[in-house]
Amino acid sequence: MSTHTEQQAPQGQEPLDINAPGVTRFDVVREGARRDDIEIVHYEQQVLPGTKAERRLTRVVAGLFLITGLSATAFLAIYIWWPWQYEPGRGGDKFYTPLLGFTLGVALLAVGFGILTWGKKLLPKEVSIQDRHEGAVDSEGRTITGQTMLYMADELGVKRRPLLGISLLAGLAPVGAVVAAPLVGGLISQPHKNNQMFTTGFAAAGSGERIRLVREDGRPVRPADISTGGQLTVFPGIENGVSNEHADSPTLLIHLRDSDAQDSRRANERIGHGDFMWGNYAAFSKICTHAGCPASLFEQQTNRLLCPCHQSQFLITDNARPVFGPASRRLPQLPIEVDSEGFFVAKSDYTETVGPDFWERP
Repeated sequence: MSTHTEQQAPQGQEPLDINAPGVTRFDVVREGARRDDIEIVHYEQQVLPGTKAERRLTRVVAGLFLITGLSATAFLAIYIWWPWQYEPGRGGDKFYTPLLGFTLGVALLAVGFGILTWGKKLLPKEVSIQDRHEGAVDSEGRTITGQTMLYMADELGVKRRPLLGISLLAGLAPVGAVVAAPLVGGLISQPHKNNQMFTTGFAAAGSGERIRLVREDGRPVRPADISTGGQLTVFPGIENGVSNEHADSPTLLIHLRDSDAQDSRRANERIGHGDFMWGNYAAFSKICTHAGCPASLFEQQTNRLLCPCHQSQFLITDNARPVFGPASRRLPQLPIEVDSEGFFVAKSDYTETVGPDFWERP
């Protein structure tokens, strides 16, 4: 391909016959610029075709695109096969999210640097000035536009530098798969396997079995332990129930005043939870439904429970309905009663998912 340096738009000459024999594609481009009142102030190749500099830059860009492809492929492999479900201890699941972030970051950085290097080092430099004008486009104008686009494709150098095209395809194809991966991930592995998003440490409650509500030190709780208007954080009385293994289980046990308890029972009956309270006591998940922070600041005069992270407020006497802040879903309520020994127990697990909303929620 010929090199065009410091080309000036012809001035004061007859229009070029773009269909004449011997007219090059660049001649058509230059004629199109002249007809559009464009002055090509500066135009030059940055590297000459066939030189060592061109081959070196081609290898650099191709290498960056190949790094993109390898990183995106690694992302897909980790996304599909790496263990992702939480397990206590130091299992491989701890590296799942960091590895996804690292491989995706390397892929995006590599493709970005590859495109920048291609544009800054391999493509010609051009400075053009165009006067604004209006008018319909004739058939020759359309021909000129098409030839200009083809000339731009030529200047990309993909035909002359096939390594660039191959590496670009090899790099961007896995990136496209990365975009689609989260959409088809549920088809690869059942996201609700073992129902892990819908159970807590109280899951064993029900079917005749009751799980006691215990303090952080493991002691069970009696009604007399909580004064009127008071509250206490409780946990499932099972092995490791007070540990991070059951971090979704902290519950706020609240002793309501008589009138407030009546309002709460009526609100429960409206949604079919008439038997969730025991006397004037109600238990709600302590995990905010907005971002998972501990909603534990109870204001007994207004019966509002405040989450200190983003100031969401829940009205306890109305099924812990959110009345302020970003939370959009009420706190799930735990059905409770007192066993034969006088200790609080859970009659079943939460009937709704605890914690923040997630996209799989039915």
